[in-house]
Amino acid sequence: MTKFLISFPSGVMQVADGEWDQVVEESHQVIRDMKSAGVYVFGGGINDEVAAATVAGDGTVSGPAYDAFARLDGGHTVIEVPTRAEAVEWARRVAVACRCPQELREFMYDPES
Repeated sequence: MTKFLISFPSGVMQVADGEWDQVVEESHQVIRDMKSAGVYVFGGGINDEVAAATVAGDGTVSGPAYDAFARLDGGHTVIEVPTRAEAVEWARRVAVACRCPQELREFMYDPES
């Protein structure tokens, strides 16, 4: 089984006024379906109101250190499925529910995780 990240950045959802309740219900239904299928690992959104922190090897805490992650936000879901094709199908369902394309990334295999 392989773990995949399905994600999208904040601000890309195209939702008309009055449709938010429907989007919330549809996206929650996809998550419920993932759980029923036994493929859901975890998910959620990045809390934009809490600043990112970098923790060094000595325990020192400072502000964000990596420019590549300076704007890490949005929604993220991790699933575990046997094939990439199955991951693509789940990402497609999230894209329909959230009204925006989803980025799909595969985690490298690590026998300890």
